[in-house]
Amino acid sequence: MANNILNLSDATFDETIGGSDTPVLVDFWAEWCGPCHMIAPVLEEIASEQEGNLQIAKVNVDDNPNTAQRFNVMSIPTLLVFQPGDSSAEVKRLVGAKGKGQLLQDLAEFVG
Repeated sequence: MANNILNLSDATFDETIGGSDTPVLVDFWAEWCGPCHMIAPVLEEIASEQEGNLQIAKVNVDDNPNTAQRFNVMSIPTLLVFQPGDSSAEVKRLVGAKGKGQLLQDLAEFVG
């Protein structure tokens, strides 16, 4: 996994998102989820290209059910964008696997 993608847990979620000075895109995923694996390389590319503008993080829903439940993640992959420095301020929700072009279009307000 790319160095510029953070792995978050129930224990580190609030502190990590709350401490960010850029918007954070959180990918809720699971090991058994085919579409999750399909978008992983796209997210790695975006993480590299948008370094400094957008932080990308992942939460494994099987290992961290409390965080997934807190944000009503019912299907995966679900991508949530959070305001800089506020782990409760979800500003965008994208559900399902998308190609890079569509994802960048959906994230246009957050990427440079």
